[in-house]
Amino acid sequence: MTDTQAAPPPAEITAALQAHTTLTLAYADEDGPQACAVLYAVDEGPVPSLLFVTSATTRHGRALTAGAGAGEGGARVAFTAQHDGQRWTELTGVQGRGHCRPLEGAERAAAWRAYSARFPYVERDDRLRAAMERTALWQLRPDWLRLIDNARGFGHKTEWPHADSA
Repeated sequence: MTDTQAAPPPAEITAALQAHTTLTLAYADEDGPQACAVLYAVDEGPVPSLLFVTSATTRHGRALTAGAGAGEGGARVAFTAQHDGQRWTELTGVQGRGHCRPLEGAERAAAWRAYSARFPYVERDDRLRAAMERTALWQLRPDWLRLIDNARGFGHKTEWPHADSA
């Protein structure tokens, strides 16, 4: 399913993505699988995308850059987003898969506005803002999302897209 064909995720999934600010990003490189934590903002659209910054010199930055050059929408990744320290009876979070690509030009400028709105302290600190502006801004476009919400019953899941529509 392409973004233009996909129905938007259910509002409860989008709300859960908006409720968090840190995601654990899983990727693979020549040394095998790895995961890292990054701050993210949600870029609204028919299918919301997640925006994060990372340097191309980090292990995950190198892996994403190599994967983005391989085509098919960018580097393939998996991720989770949830608050730390939850009780299992109230555990809520989002799991997902998608593609990452670096943004440039007008796309980057528009995405930067969404990112800095989510993290306004970046704009207030000249040194931090200058450093972040030199760092690659990435877009993670999910093609599958799963909300886990144990507060609605142990193991309650809402998925997008549904398995029969993918």
